[in-house]
Amino acid sequence: MSLFAKLFGGKSKPDATPKPESKPELYAADFRIFVEPIKEANGYRVAARIEKDIDGVTKTHMMIRADTMSSEDDARVASLHKAQVFIDQMGDGIFG
Repeated sequence: MSLFAKLFGGKSKPDATPKPESKPELYAADFRIFVEPIKEANGYRVAARIEKDIDGVTKTHMMIRADTMSSEDDARVASLHKAQVFIDQMGDGIFG
């Protein structure tokens, strides 16, 4: 990043490294939780992709929370827990 970009708020290029596909955690028999914390400047944002097959169609919801953690491992644990609570509260309503 150039000096001027640093001084005047220029954005650095996002990390273009492809992320390996996360392995799903099965929850409540038919929900799949893909724990996918998002890298932030000061840590990792709590996030997970929730999927379920309904009437032969795979429904997907991307859950992103405001919570951030300093370590990726902590963010992964928190993401899984928040996704489980979200499923318990909303059920199939997650998908609209």
